[in-house]
Amino acid sequence: MNIIVQEVQKGAGALKVMVKDSIDIQGMQTMAGSKALMHSQPASTNADVVDRILAADCQITAKTNLHELAFGITGINHVFGTAVNPKYPELIPGGSSSGSAAAVAAGLADFTLGTDTGGSIRMPAACCGVYGLKPTFGRVSRAGVHPATSSLDCVGPFANSIDMIETAMQIIDPTFQQHAALTQAPKLAWLDVDADSTVIESIQHYLAQADVQPIHVTVKGFDAAFDAGMQIINYENWQAYGELTQTGLLGTDVNARLLKAAATTLAQVEQAEQVKASFTAEIDALLDQYDALILPTLPQLPPKVAEAENTVAFLNLTGLVRPFNLSGHPAISIPLQTNEGLPVGLQIVAKHNADEYLCAVATYIVSAAQ
Repeated sequence: MNIIVQEVQKGAGALKVMVKDSIDIQGMQTMAGSKALMHSQPASTNADVVDRILAADCQITAKTNLHELAFGITGINHVFGTAVNPKYPELIPGGSSSGSAAAVAAGLADFTLGTDTGGSIRMPAACCGVYGLKPTFGRVSRAGVHPATSSLDCVGPFANSIDMIETAMQIIDPTFQQHAALTQAPKLAWLDVDADSTVIESIQHYLAQADVQPIHVTVKGFDAAFDAGMQIINYENWQAYGELTQTGLLGTDVNARLLKAAATTLAQVEQAEQVKASFTAEIDALLDQYDALILPTLPQLPPKVAEAENTVAFLNLTGLVRPFNLSGHPAISIPLQTNEGLPVGLQIVAKHNADEYLCAVATYIVSAAQ
């Protein structure tokens, strides 16, 4: 199914786990889905999250495929193969953590790890119909994760239930303590954002089933936050991977994106940091008034693989997830479906370091909607 890029046997515990191939496992190459890294040296040590998984007596069975260099949102990979979306085979699996989301959707693992710099956990979670959590920035160790330096990237889990998301978080984040079940409906704010009517109607129907009535609010800096997030990821990825454009081994889409990213200036990054500060303050102010924010994960239904070769043409798909990489708030994607059985994601956002409470809010909404 092109989900697995390398088979592994580490640990012999009850839980089966797979990790994205941008995360180091000692003695194995970390190829990040790229032919340009196929001759890299094996990792000399495990990533911190891998050590924690093994210490929890889990069994790591595979490294998972991804959009090359984790720098794309469709999950299409012509070197190692595109992970098939198990529940929606014609649709993209989403990127960049495509294999990790697909593995959970296919029932190949109890949980998997992905990384999220601009939506790369939440987007494939929505595409593949599974749960995906982007923790608060900095909460989960990135030691041994590629690229080594990032001011946006987070390691987080995929699973088929919120319970398993919480279990995964307790393993990879020693500070994570499960929140008590909520006994009354949280006070929620619905962010008024641009999204297709089919997506919005599916979410509103689901919330009505849960008897949840959010208050509609607007966020002035949302579009600027998306642009700022793009500037920062472009600058940092060029620093990390720019030299690979000289190898002639990169895929066409990633090579073109990196060459374009080379034009990003420090002045643009500094301006993006100003946007980051103002947008973060705006979200913090809302979260002082409301328990959590809700909005779609994706602004439209995922495209078909056959229509999604041009990554740049679909960057707008990250329009509702990327701003929270900039602000660093924890965000989870809940899998829903349209009346026609197509995938939609409900995104929930909470205060910094309120990852446990975020999961409790998600649990309340999912339970109430059943």
